[in-house]
Parts: sequence; C-alpha cells; structure tokens
Amino acid sequence: MTQPSATVPYGNTPFIILISCIATIGGFLFGFDSGVINGTVDGLQTAFNADAFGTGFSVASMLLGCAVGAFFAGRLADFYGRRSLLIVSAVFFLISAWGSGVAGSSGEFIFYRLLGGLAVGAASVMTPAYISEVALAHMRGRLTTIQQIAIISGLFIAFLSNYLLASAAGSALSELWLGFEAWRWMFWVEILPASVFLIGLLFIPESPRFLVVKGRQAQARAVLTKLYGVEAAERKLKEIDDSLASDHHRPRFSDLIDKSSGRVRKIVWVGIGLASFQQLVGINVVFYYGAVLWQSVGFSEGDALFINVISGAVSIAACIVTIMLIDKIGRKPLLWFGSVGMAITLSILVIAFGSATLNEAGDLRMSDTMGVVALLAANAYVVFFNMSWGPVMWVMLGEMFPNQIRGSGLAVAGLFQWGTNFLITLSFPILLAGVGLAGAYGLYALSAFLSIVFVVKYVHETRGRELEQMEG
Repeated sequence: MTQPSATVPYGNTPFIILISCIATIGGFLFGFDSGVINGTVDGLQTAFNADAFGTGFSVASMLLGCAVGAFFAGRLADFYGRRSLLIVSAVFFLISAWGSGVAGSSGEFIFYRLLGGLAVGAASVMTPAYISEVALAHMRGRLTTIQQIAIISGLFIAFLSNYLLASAAGSALSELWLGFEAWRWMFWVEILPASVFLIGLLFIPESPRFLVVKGRQAQARAVLTKLYGVEAAERKLKEIDDSLASDHHRPRFSDLIDKSSGRVRKIVWVGIGLASFQQLVGINVVFYYGAVLWQSVGFSEGDALFINVISGAVSIAACIVTIMLIDKIGRKPLLWFGSVGMAITLSILVIAFGSATLNEAGDLRMSDTMGVVALLAANAYVVFFNMSWGPVMWVMLGEMFPNQIRGSGLAVAGLFQWGTNFLITLSFPILLAGVGLAGAYGLYALSAFLSIVFVVKYVHETRGRELEQMEG
C-alpha cells in the first residue's frame, strides 16, 4: 500500500480554496435548479393543465437527466477531463434556465428540464471528484463539504427568490415583468450564477490525477507544482504514478469487477448504498414539494414559501458545523449520527401528520400544537441530514474509489443516486393521494432506520487517507 507522503502540509492553500470554490458553483446551480421547482408547481399545473401524475413527472423529469448526466459524466470525465465536463454542464445550465422559463407546453418544459438535469448530474459527481483530486487529505473533507453548502445555498437562494418574486407579483401565477408570470422569472434568475460558473471554469486547471492517467506528465507536474510547490509536486506525481503502476490502462467499466472473484467490487456496492440511502430518507420531497406539503396541512402559500426559506438557512448552518467536524471526527460517525437523528425526527413527523384531519373542503388540517411539532421536527430532520448524509455522501463518493476506477465508480453511484431521487420524487404525489403524508413519511422513516445498519456494518472510514491509499 502506498504510504502517506511527507509533502508540504498546506501547499498553495489560497489557490486550492479558490479553485475549489469555483468548482462548487456547480453545486450552487445543482441546488438552485433542484429548489426552484418548489415554488413553480402551481404555475406548471395551471399553465400546462396537468394532473397529479403529470405534475409529478414535470417536477421529476429533471432527475432523469440527472441520472443520465451523472452516469455519462463520470465516464466521459475519464476521457475528456473533470474541468471539461464542468464547462459543458455550465452551458447546459444556461440553456435550461432560459428554456424552462419560456416553455409553452409540458413537453417543451420537460425537454429543458431534462437538459438541466444533465447539467446537475454532471456537476453533482464532477465537483466533489475535482475537489478531492486537487486537495490534500487533511483539508479534503472540509473543502468537499463546501459542495453541500453550495447546494443548500442554491436551494436557499431559489426559495428566497421564489418567495420574493411571488410576493412582488401577488402569487406565482400572477404576471410580474414584461407580461410574464412570476413562476417563469423564478427559472430565469438562474441565468446569472450559471454565467459566473462558466466564466470561472475557464480559469481553473485540470485535475492533476486525470492528467497523469492520460499520460500528460508535464502538465500534471505543472498543476501539482502550482498546488503544492516544487518538491511536494514531484513526490505526489510519483505517488500517483505508483498507484496506477500495477493497473495502468485506459479506465473502463470492467475495472469495477474484482478479477479474482469475478464479482462487483465491494466498494462499488458501498457507493451504491450511500447514494441510494441519501435519497430513500425522502429529503428531496422537502426540497421539491415543501410548499405543497405545508399548504396541504393548512399554511398559506406565502407562509409555506417562507418556511422553505427558513429550512434553507437552517441547512446552511448545519453544513457549517459539518465543515468544522468532518476532518476531526471522520465521515462514519457523522453518517451514523445523522441516520439516528433522521429516524427519530421522521417518526415524529409520521405521528404529527397521522393526527391531521380532513376539513369540509377535503384539505388536511392539523391542530396548532401538532403544526408546531411538525414544523420543528421537519427542520430538525433537515439539520440532521445536512450535518451528515447531505455533505458526507458526496465527500465519500469523491474520495473512496481508487484512482483507476474513480470515474466509473462515480458514474454508477451517481446513476443510482439520481435514479432513486427520481423514484422518490415521482412517487410522492401518488403516495400523498393514496396513503397520505403519514404513510409516505413512514416509508422514509423506515429507510432512515435501515441506513443506521448500513453505516455500522458496511461503511469504512476514509478520514486522513490520501487518494493513492484507497484500495477499493
């Protein structure tokens, strides 16, 4: 096994932080694109005359693109580079933001959301991979966690802009500027950060580990020197070469198979489990359907959108706590702690939603006490998620795979992450109409309990290990 290097401990820290922050703008757009739909559901239903299934598919359609984008980005990045795929995703973000707002039909809207999904999927796996491949082990967890803060910040800004635009117009369905409804402007806000992302990417270097894999040693040495200094760069270049020496060929999917047993490597199954459980606990139901959820138990549209803003702010605070802890106590303790917390808070939500009754109009209503309990439990649930599975899953996926299979491993894990996200999101309106909020959240609570077992039994710590030490 490759031993840790005695490299300069901090390298060119300001530069590493700068390029990591530019990469995490992709996470911001990931969050914004995921959250903006939250305030536009009523607008989509009215504009396209959609039923529950049609609305669910319009909301979830982006996630199909995400699954495809994550899968192919992981593989294409092995051939064209991490930075190159991020640039492509930035262009797609721009086109999707514009097109989603101008869409005149459900089919046209779904097309642009699928395009945005390709961008989100690519950014979701390439951003943590890029950061992991430019950062040293002692700061890798904190820098990759910035990805989750960026995601939540994107969600927060989407919720805030949705709230402000709807308030300015009177509702999401009302006309705002230039004769266009407020819900269309909610999508167009994304054009500004997408432009900043595209411009910023033009000034960051390619991943040095990708350059080594492609045999571009001189370029890799130049990037490593700028990151870590001359002496440390030579040592790191040798470590990367050594990690690839026994299996130095073009990355391919067959690398995910253990040659001795002929079975899929255990590390791949762990990656799939991490990616799937992050969605099975139902977090994106809160993000995508938060406004609908709170309105269904008696809150007004304005109050429901404002609750989303509060959830976004609470999420950012939770991620900041994770930044302070992840490189000190490790990844596994945070995952275990989060699973326990989510299981408890989701169970409380099941009880609270189960107490709701139907009024004469057929709408769910909770008592004032249970409404407060549900609100507190939902925000506590969001805190537990964003202190654990939210950021830590992306940190681990970006660092747990050996250099040779990182692209392929991320491709498969990303496919499962977004595929599960799609199923959870598409099924929520159907579950809401069938078994109700309590039934839906009961399934998410069960997944949280199962995730505790998964973490304890199958997840191994990666804190403090250089990427060249990951054996898979």
